[in-house]
Amino acid sequence: MKQIQNLRIQHVSHLPPPGQISNELKADEATRHQILSWREQIEAIIKRRDSRILGIVGPCSIHDEEGAYAYARKLKMLSDVVSDRMLLVMRAYFEKPRTVLGWRGLILDPHLDGSYDIEYGIRLARKILLTITREGVPVGTEMLDPIIPQYIDDLVSWSAIGARTTESQVHRNLASGLSVPVGFKNSTSGDLKHAVNAIKSAGSPASFIGIDNDGTSAIFRTTGNEMCHLIMRGGASGPNYYEEDVESAVELMEQAELTPSVMIDCSHGNSSKRWSRQHRVLRSVVDQIRWGNRWISGYMVESYLEEGRQDIRHASPLKFGVSVTDGCIGWEETERIIRKAHADLVREEEE
Repeated sequence: MKQIQNLRIQHVSHLPPPGQISNELKADEATRHQILSWREQIEAIIKRRDSRILGIVGPCSIHDEEGAYAYARKLKMLSDVVSDRMLLVMRAYFEKPRTVLGWRGLILDPHLDGSYDIEYGIRLARKILLTITREGVPVGTEMLDPIIPQYIDDLVSWSAIGARTTESQVHRNLASGLSVPVGFKNSTSGDLKHAVNAIKSAGSPASFIGIDNDGTSAIFRTTGNEMCHLIMRGGASGPNYYEEDVESAVELMEQAELTPSVMIDCSHGNSSKRWSRQHRVLRSVVDQIRWGNRWISGYMVESYLEEGRQDIRHASPLKFGVSVTDGCIGWEETERIIRKAHADLVREEEE
């Protein structure tokens, strides 16, 4: 009899269950306590019970372990300076959605060579998250593959659902069961309704199929995640970080009977995909807050040790601290614009 299943599957490898890898790279009690504290603080900011704002700051994607640690140490020092007005969370993205082709992130392709050593990638991602957290820096990541959270979500303080997956029912169900605050980005077109609908959906009970800590297929029934918020990242229709755009977003959320909470992504469509323009967006965010907008709960900045980006070329070594996906501002610019934003927020209260 001819085979009718797995006709295009070349090879199947078994992954260790989440519980095994989590036990090998285990968070101690102090680390767990710190993560819970960060989550509570982030929730309070998102719900606007805390007047501070979130800053999700870091490289477009993590591709180098040592570069991630070097960045985390710098962010920790800056975080201590601005902590009275901002809670800085390091952007630690390990999965990259691709429009067509390209490197898919550290978890799927940790050696950056198409070998897809996924087991090693999961272990490396977990090790990086543990190390950064122990440095005293909360981490945020995008949840793309619905299986991966079982391996790493206990080490994450904030999460995002990206523009390409906000409309996905799978990701809405996933978000409804996550233990962390979740930001939904508007669609790549710039449409906000899909993201608002996603927040509403994720806040309701859901059921989905996944794997448990033992690696067994299971049905998960959720209570709904009330810690979701909107991320405005611009789109094909142009930027959407202006005052009238934020007002429209607030109205949409209120119409959906949601508590408005808006984060502004300073990169992507809001900077017209020109990383060097991110400071303009952040300046507008701070100005809106200073003029009384209390629904803006945070911002995102793509930043790394050095500015720009580079292609992955196996014939020559990569430059240390330079992004291999979207272009980023360098550390000096990062520190300058965040210190300036902090100073402006302090001045607003003094005035």
